[in-house]
Amino acid sequence: MGLRILMISDVYFPRVNGVSTSIKTFRNKLSELGHEVTLIAPEYGPYDTSDDLLIRIPSRYLPMDPEDRLMRRKDILALTEGLRRKQFDVIHVQTPFLAHYVGVQLSKALGIPVVESYHTYFEEYLYHYLPLLPRSWMRFAARWFTRRQCNKVDALVVPSEAMRTVILDYGVKRPTHIIPTGVEEIYLDWKGPANFRATHDIAEDRPLMVHIGRVAHEKNIDFLFRVLDQVRQTIPDVLMVIAGEGPALGHLNNLARKMGLGEHLLFVGYLDRDTTLKECYNAGNAFVFASRTETQGLVLLEAMAIGTPVVSTAVMGTRDILKPEKGALVAEEDVGDFADKLIRLLNDTELQKRLGTEAHDYACTWSSEEMALKMLGFYQETIEASQKP
Repeated sequence: MGLRILMISDVYFPRVNGVSTSIKTFRNKLSELGHEVTLIAPEYGPYDTSDDLLIRIPSRYLPMDPEDRLMRRKDILALTEGLRRKQFDVIHVQTPFLAHYVGVQLSKALGIPVVESYHTYFEEYLYHYLPLLPRSWMRFAARWFTRRQCNKVDALVVPSEAMRTVILDYGVKRPTHIIPTGVEEIYLDWKGPANFRATHDIAEDRPLMVHIGRVAHEKNIDFLFRVLDQVRQTIPDVLMVIAGEGPALGHLNNLARKMGLGEHLLFVGYLDRDTTLKECYNAGNAFVFASRTETQGLVLLEAMAIGTPVVSTAVMGTRDILKPEKGALVAEEDVGDFADKLIRLLNDTELQKRLGTEAHDYACTWSSEEMALKMLGFYQETIEASQKP
Protein backbone atom coordinates (compact mmCIF):
# COMPACT_ATOMS: atom_id res chain seq x y z
CA MET A 1 0.00 0.00 0.00
CA GLY A 2 1.26 3.46 -0.88
CA LEU A 3 2.14 6.20 1.58
CA ARG A 4 -0.25 9.00 2.47
CA ILE A 5 1.71 12.25 2.48
CA LEU A 6 0.45 15.65 3.66
CA MET A 7 2.36 18.57 2.15
CA ILE A 8 1.91 22.12 3.46
CA SER A 9 3.24 25.20 1.68
CA ASP A 10 2.91 28.98 1.87
CA VAL A 11 3.21 29.13 -1.94
CA TYR A 12 1.92 27.19 -4.91
CA PHE A 13 0.77 27.84 -8.43
CA PRO A 14 -0.43 30.25 -9.77
CA ARG A 15 2.44 31.78 -7.77
CA VAL A 16 5.41 30.99 -10.01
CA ASN A 17 8.71 30.13 -8.36
CA GLY A 18 11.06 27.23 -7.74
CA VAL A 19 9.18 25.98 -4.68
CA SER A 20 5.91 25.71 -6.63
CA THR A 21 7.74 23.83 -9.38
CA SER A 22 9.40 21.47 -6.91
CA ILE A 23 6.11 20.66 -5.17
CA LYS A 24 4.31 20.00 -8.45
CA THR A 25 7.13 17.82 -9.77
CA PHE A 26 7.30 15.64 -6.66
CA ARG A 27 3.51 15.43 -6.29
CA ASN A 28 3.03 14.30 -9.87
CA LYS A 29 5.74 11.65 -9.75
CA LEU A 30 4.87 10.34 -6.28
CA SER A 31 1.25 9.97 -7.41
CA GLU A 32 2.36 8.08 -10.52
CA LEU A 33 4.31 5.74 -8.25
CA GLY A 34 1.14 4.90 -6.31
CA HIS A 35 1.29 7.27 -3.35
CA GLU A 36 -1.33 9.80 -2.24
CA VAL A 37 -0.11 13.38 -1.82
CA THR A 38 -2.50 15.95 -0.34
CA LEU A 39 -1.33 19.58 -0.48
CA ILE A 40 -2.48 22.48 1.69
CA ALA A 41 -1.70 25.82 0.00
CA PRO A 42 -3.02 29.40 -0.18
CA GLU A 43 -6.03 30.49 -2.17
CA TYR A 44 -5.06 33.24 -4.63
CA GLY A 45 -8.54 33.83 -6.07
CA PRO A 46 -10.60 31.66 -8.43
CA TYR A 47 -8.84 28.33 -8.94
CA ASP A 48 -9.14 24.94 -10.62
CA THR A 49 -11.12 22.54 -8.41
CA SER A 50 -10.30 19.40 -10.41
CA ASP A 51 -7.47 18.43 -8.01
CA ASP A 52 -9.36 16.92 -5.07
CA LEU A 53 -6.11 16.44 -3.13
CA LEU A 54 -5.33 20.18 -3.20
CA ILE A 55 -6.83 22.07 -0.26
CA ARG A 56 -6.90 25.83 -0.82
CA ILE A 57 -6.91 27.95 2.34
CA PRO A 58 -8.41 31.48 2.42
CA SER A 59 -5.51 33.90 2.56
CA ARG A 60 -4.84 37.60 2.74
CA TYR A 61 -2.85 39.92 0.52
CA LEU A 62 0.66 40.95 1.64
CA PRO A 63 1.44 44.61 0.79
CA MET A 64 5.21 44.01 1.07
CA ASP A 65 5.09 41.20 -1.49
CA PRO A 66 1.96 41.33 -3.69
CA GLU A 67 2.81 38.01 -5.36
CA ASP A 68 2.36 36.10 -2.09
CA ARG A 69 -0.51 35.40 0.31
CA LEU A 70 -0.75 34.62 4.04
CA MET A 71 -3.00 31.68 4.90
CA ARG A 72 -5.37 31.77 7.87
CA ARG A 73 -3.94 29.57 10.60
CA LYS A 74 -7.33 28.85 12.18
CA ASP A 75 -8.70 27.57 8.86
CA ILE A 76 -5.87 25.05 8.56
CA LEU A 77 -6.20 23.88 12.15
CA ALA A 78 -9.97 23.51 11.68
CA LEU A 79 -9.12 20.66 9.28
CA THR A 80 -7.40 18.62 12.01
CA GLU A 81 -10.11 16.01 12.59
CA GLY A 82 -10.69 15.50 8.87
CA LEU A 83 -6.95 15.08 8.36
CA ARG A 84 -6.81 12.58 11.22
CA ARG A 85 -9.38 10.41 9.45
CA LYS A 86 -7.16 10.35 6.35
CA GLN A 87 -4.46 8.54 8.40
CA PHE A 88 -1.46 10.29 6.90
CA ASP A 89 1.96 8.72 7.37
CA VAL A 90 4.08 11.89 7.25
CA ILE A 91 3.82 15.67 6.99
CA HIS A 92 6.14 17.44 4.55
CA VAL A 93 6.49 21.20 5.12
CA GLN A 94 7.74 23.06 2.05
CA THR A 95 8.21 26.65 3.33
CA PRO A 96 9.44 28.16 6.61
CA PHE A 97 6.60 30.60 7.30
CA LEU A 98 3.09 29.80 8.55
CA ALA A 99 3.33 26.36 6.92
CA HIS A 100 6.22 25.45 9.22
CA TYR A 101 4.44 26.34 12.46
CA VAL A 102 1.16 24.72 11.43
CA GLY A 103 3.02 21.63 10.19
CA VAL A 104 4.79 21.17 13.53
CA GLN A 105 1.49 21.66 15.38
CA LEU A 106 -0.35 19.16 13.17
CA SER A 107 2.50 16.67 13.60
CA LYS A 108 1.89 16.66 17.36
CA ALA A 109 -1.88 16.55 17.00
CA LEU A 110 -1.85 13.68 14.49
CA GLY A 111 1.04 11.77 16.07
CA ILE A 112 3.07 11.51 12.85
CA PRO A 113 6.55 12.74 11.90
CA VAL A 114 7.12 16.07 10.16
CA VAL A 115 9.91 16.73 7.67
CA GLU A 116 10.81 19.99 5.99
CA SER A 117 12.44 21.08 2.75
CA TYR A 118 14.76 24.06 2.98
CA HIS A 119 14.70 25.63 -0.48
CA THR A 120 15.94 29.17 0.24
CA TYR A 121 19.29 30.56 1.37
CA PHE A 122 17.87 33.32 3.57
CA GLU A 123 21.25 34.56 4.79
CA GLU A 124 22.01 35.97 1.32
CA TYR A 125 18.41 36.86 0.55
CA LEU A 126 16.76 38.98 3.24
CA TYR A 127 18.92 42.10 2.91
CA HIS A 128 17.63 42.69 -0.62
CA TYR A 129 14.15 43.23 0.85
CA LEU A 130 15.07 44.98 4.12
CA PRO A 131 17.90 47.24 2.90
CA LEU A 132 17.61 49.73 5.77
CA LEU A 133 18.80 47.15 8.29
CA PRO A 134 22.50 46.25 8.54
CA ARG A 135 23.42 43.21 6.49
CA SER A 136 25.16 41.62 9.50
CA TRP A 137 21.87 41.82 11.44
CA MET A 138 20.03 40.10 8.60
CA ARG A 139 22.61 37.30 8.48
CA PHE A 140 22.41 36.74 12.23
CA ALA A 141 18.60 36.72 12.16
CA ALA A 142 18.50 34.30 9.21
CA ARG A 143 20.89 31.89 10.91
CA TRP A 144 19.02 31.99 14.22
CA PHE A 145 15.64 31.63 12.50
CA THR A 146 16.80 28.70 10.33
CA ARG A 147 18.54 26.83 13.19
CA ARG A 148 15.52 27.22 15.49
CA GLN A 149 13.05 26.01 12.86
CA CYS A 150 15.09 23.12 11.52
CA ASN A 151 15.64 21.66 14.98
CA LYS A 152 11.85 21.51 15.53
CA VAL A 153 11.23 18.90 12.78
CA ASP A 154 12.15 15.21 12.57
CA ALA A 155 14.35 15.46 9.47
CA LEU A 156 15.27 17.83 6.65
CA VAL A 157 15.59 17.81 2.87
CA VAL A 158 17.95 20.18 1.07
CA PRO A 159 18.50 20.35 -2.70
CA SER A 160 22.32 20.54 -2.78
CA GLU A 161 25.54 19.79 -0.94
CA ALA A 162 26.17 23.52 -0.51
CA MET A 163 22.85 24.01 1.29
CA ARG A 164 23.51 20.99 3.51
CA THR A 165 26.84 22.52 4.54
CA VAL A 166 25.11 25.82 5.37
CA ILE A 167 22.47 24.07 7.51
CA LEU A 168 25.06 22.05 9.43
CA ASP A 169 27.23 25.13 9.98
CA TYR A 170 24.26 26.87 11.57
CA GLY A 171 24.14 24.15 14.23
CA VAL A 172 21.18 22.16 12.94
CA LYS A 173 21.19 18.70 14.56
CA ARG A 174 18.41 16.95 12.66
CA PRO A 175 19.15 14.31 9.96
CA THR A 176 19.63 16.20 6.69
CA HIS A 177 19.33 14.57 3.27
CA ILE A 178 20.25 15.92 -0.17
CA ILE A 179 17.38 15.34 -2.60
CA PRO A 180 17.22 17.80 -5.50
CA THR A 181 14.12 18.37 -7.60
CA GLY A 182 14.22 16.22 -10.72
CA VAL A 183 13.53 17.24 -14.30
CA GLU A 184 10.05 16.44 -15.55
CA GLU A 185 9.77 14.09 -18.51
CA ILE A 186 7.86 16.76 -20.45
CA TYR A 187 11.19 18.61 -20.66
CA LEU A 188 13.39 15.60 -21.30
CA ASP A 189 11.11 14.32 -24.08
CA TRP A 190 9.98 17.66 -25.52
CA LYS A 191 9.66 17.78 -29.31
CA GLY A 192 7.29 20.72 -29.54
CA PRO A 193 6.97 23.54 -32.07
CA ALA A 194 9.69 26.17 -32.32
CA ASN A 195 7.32 29.15 -32.38
CA PHE A 196 8.93 31.47 -29.86
CA ARG A 197 11.08 33.48 -32.27
CA ALA A 198 8.26 33.94 -34.78
CA THR A 199 5.79 34.94 -32.04
CA HIS A 200 8.15 37.66 -30.81
CA ASP A 201 9.42 38.71 -34.25
CA ILE A 202 13.00 37.54 -33.58
CA ALA A 203 14.99 36.58 -36.69
CA GLU A 204 16.01 32.91 -36.80
CA ASP A 205 19.68 33.82 -37.18
CA ARG A 206 19.77 36.45 -34.43
CA PRO A 207 22.08 35.42 -31.55
CA LEU A 208 19.81 34.91 -28.54
CA MET A 209 20.61 34.70 -24.81
CA VAL A 210 17.78 33.46 -22.57
CA HIS A 211 17.28 33.97 -18.83
CA ILE A 212 14.28 32.35 -17.14
CA GLY A 213 13.39 32.80 -13.51
CA ARG A 214 11.87 35.14 -10.97
CA VAL A 215 12.96 38.71 -11.70
CA ALA A 216 14.34 39.34 -8.23
CA HIS A 217 17.37 41.21 -6.91
CA GLU A 218 19.11 38.06 -5.65
CA LYS A 219 19.16 36.60 -9.19
CA ASN A 220 22.06 38.95 -10.06
CA ILE A 221 20.52 40.04 -13.36
CA ASP A 222 22.34 43.40 -13.08
CA PHE A 223 25.56 41.48 -13.67
CA LEU A 224 24.10 39.84 -16.78
CA PHE A 225 23.22 43.30 -18.12
CA ARG A 226 26.89 44.28 -17.83
CA VAL A 227 27.81 41.08 -19.64
CA LEU A 228 25.29 41.87 -22.37
CA ASP A 229 26.72 45.38 -22.70
CA GLN A 230 30.16 43.87 -23.38
CA VAL A 231 28.91 41.12 -25.70
CA ARG A 232 27.13 43.63 -27.96
CA GLN A 233 30.47 45.29 -28.70
CA THR A 234 31.48 42.10 -30.53
CA ILE A 235 28.04 40.80 -31.59
CA PRO A 236 26.01 43.94 -32.40
CA ASP A 237 22.67 42.16 -32.99
CA VAL A 238 22.70 40.05 -29.81
CA LEU A 239 19.40 39.86 -27.93
CA MET A 240 18.66 38.82 -24.36
CA VAL A 241 15.19 37.52 -23.45
CA ILE A 242 14.09 37.65 -19.80
CA ALA A 243 11.12 35.43 -18.96
CA GLY A 244 9.60 36.01 -15.55
CA GLU A 245 8.31 38.72 -13.26
CA GLY A 246 9.17 39.95 -9.80
CA PRO A 247 10.18 42.83 -7.54
CA ALA A 248 13.30 43.82 -9.50
CA LEU A 249 11.45 44.44 -12.78
CA GLY A 250 11.16 48.21 -12.37
CA HIS A 251 14.80 48.52 -11.35
CA LEU A 252 15.95 46.48 -14.36
CA ASN A 253 13.87 48.52 -16.80
CA ASN A 254 15.46 51.69 -15.45
CA LEU A 255 18.94 50.16 -15.61
CA ALA A 256 18.37 49.05 -19.20
CA ARG A 257 17.45 52.60 -20.19
CA LYS A 258 20.51 54.05 -18.47
CA MET A 259 22.80 51.53 -20.20
CA GLY A 260 21.14 51.97 -23.60
CA LEU A 261 20.27 48.28 -23.84
CA GLY A 262 16.70 48.71 -25.10
CA GLU A 263 17.31 47.18 -28.54
CA HIS A 264 19.09 44.22 -26.98
CA LEU A 265 16.52 43.26 -24.32
CA LEU A 266 13.08 41.68 -24.43
CA PHE A 267 11.00 41.15 -21.28
CA VAL A 268 8.25 38.58 -21.90
CA GLY A 269 6.83 38.05 -18.39
CA TYR A 270 5.67 34.69 -17.08
CA LEU A 271 5.21 31.91 -19.63
CA ASP A 272 3.12 28.76 -19.46
CA ARG A 273 5.23 25.85 -18.16
CA ASP A 274 3.60 23.32 -20.45
CA THR A 275 3.94 25.28 -23.71
CA THR A 276 5.59 28.67 -24.23
CA LEU A 277 8.19 28.29 -21.47
CA LYS A 278 9.71 25.26 -23.16
CA GLU A 279 9.62 27.09 -26.50
CA CYS A 280 11.53 29.97 -24.90
CA TYR A 281 14.24 27.64 -23.59
CA ASN A 282 14.48 26.03 -27.01
CA ALA A 283 14.77 29.36 -28.85
CA GLY A 284 18.00 30.36 -27.12
CA ASN A 285 21.48 29.85 -28.45
CA ALA A 286 22.57 30.05 -24.82
CA PHE A 287 20.89 29.99 -21.42
CA VAL A 288 22.59 32.46 -19.06
CA PHE A 289 22.54 32.45 -15.26
CA ALA A 290 24.50 34.16 -12.49
CA SER A 291 22.52 33.89 -9.24
CA ARG A 292 24.59 33.79 -6.05
CA THR A 293 21.86 32.36 -3.82
CA GLU A 294 20.38 29.35 -5.64
CA THR A 295 20.02 26.28 -3.48
CA GLN A 296 19.71 24.17 -6.64
CA GLY A 297 19.13 26.02 -9.92
CA LEU A 298 16.45 23.86 -11.54
CA VAL A 299 16.22 26.22 -14.53
CA LEU A 300 19.72 25.11 -15.55
CA LEU A 301 18.54 21.49 -15.77
CA GLU A 302 15.37 22.47 -17.62
CA ALA A 303 17.40 24.37 -20.22
CA MET A 304 19.76 21.42 -20.58
CA ALA A 305 16.86 18.97 -20.89
CA ILE A 306 15.53 20.98 -23.84
CA GLY A 307 19.03 20.90 -25.36
CA THR A 308 20.07 24.51 -24.80
CA PRO A 309 23.71 24.99 -23.78
CA VAL A 310 24.37 26.94 -20.59
CA VAL A 311 26.78 29.71 -19.66
CA SER A 312 26.66 30.23 -15.90
CA THR A 313 28.56 30.91 -12.73
CA ALA A 314 28.78 27.97 -10.31
CA VAL A 315 27.85 29.25 -6.87
CA MET A 316 25.99 27.56 -3.99
CA GLY A 317 23.59 24.91 -5.33
CA THR A 318 24.46 25.44 -8.97
CA ARG A 319 27.88 23.92 -8.25
CA ASP A 320 26.27 20.49 -7.88
CA ILE A 321 24.75 20.78 -11.35
CA LEU A 322 27.68 22.41 -13.12
CA LYS A 323 30.54 20.56 -11.43
CA PRO A 324 31.03 18.08 -14.33
CA GLU A 325 30.86 20.98 -16.85
CA LYS A 326 28.65 18.88 -19.13
CA GLY A 327 26.56 20.89 -21.57
CA ALA A 328 27.79 24.12 -20.02
CA LEU A 329 30.57 26.67 -20.01
CA VAL A 330 31.25 27.66 -16.39
CA ALA A 331 32.29 31.29 -15.94
CA GLU A 332 33.59 33.37 -13.07
CA GLU A 333 31.48 36.25 -11.79
CA ASP A 334 33.66 38.53 -13.86
CA VAL A 335 32.17 40.46 -16.76
CA GLY A 336 35.15 39.84 -19.04
CA ASP A 337 35.34 36.09 -18.39
CA PHE A 338 31.58 35.54 -18.68
CA ALA A 339 31.35 37.67 -21.85
CA ASP A 340 34.30 35.88 -23.47
CA LYS A 341 32.70 32.46 -22.92
CA LEU A 342 29.34 33.68 -24.17
CA ILE A 343 30.84 35.24 -27.31
CA ARG A 344 32.71 32.03 -28.01
CA LEU A 345 29.48 30.01 -27.77
CA LEU A 346 27.30 32.42 -29.76
CA ASN A 347 29.86 32.52 -32.58
CA ASP A 348 30.29 28.74 -32.85
CA THR A 349 27.23 26.79 -34.06
CA GLU A 350 29.09 23.48 -33.87
CA LEU A 351 29.91 24.12 -30.21
CA GLN A 352 26.24 24.95 -29.60
CA LYS A 353 25.16 21.63 -31.14
CA ARG A 354 27.75 19.59 -29.25
CA LEU A 355 26.98 21.18 -25.89
CA GLY A 356 23.23 20.97 -26.55
CA THR A 357 23.40 17.21 -27.10
CA GLU A 358 25.67 16.78 -24.10
CA ALA A 359 23.32 18.92 -21.98
CA HIS A 360 20.26 16.82 -22.77
CA ASP A 361 22.05 13.54 -22.05
CA TYR A 362 23.31 14.91 -18.73
CA ALA A 363 19.88 16.25 -17.71
CA CYS A 364 18.45 12.74 -18.17
CA THR A 365 20.50 11.63 -15.15
CA TRP A 366 18.43 14.07 -13.00
CA SER A 367 15.01 12.58 -13.81
CA SER A 368 12.00 13.33 -11.59
CA GLU A 369 11.38 9.60 -11.06
CA GLU A 370 14.87 9.01 -9.66
CA MET A 371 14.48 11.93 -7.24
CA ALA A 372 10.97 10.84 -6.22
CA LEU A 373 12.29 7.38 -5.35
CA LYS A 374 14.95 9.01 -3.17
CA MET A 375 12.23 11.06 -1.45
CA LEU A 376 10.21 7.90 -0.77
CA GLY A 377 13.24 6.26 0.82
CA PHE A 378 13.68 9.35 2.99
CA TYR A 379 10.03 9.26 4.08
CA GLN A 380 10.25 5.56 4.97
CA GLU A 381 13.43 6.07 6.96
CA THR A 382 11.89 8.98 8.90
CA ILE A 383 8.65 7.11 9.61
CA GLU A 384 10.55 4.04 10.88
CA ALA A 385 12.77 6.20 13.09
CA SER A 386 9.70 7.91 14.61
CA GLN A 387 8.22 4.53 15.56
CA LYS A 388 11.23 3.36 17.53
CA PRO A 389 10.80 3.53 21.31
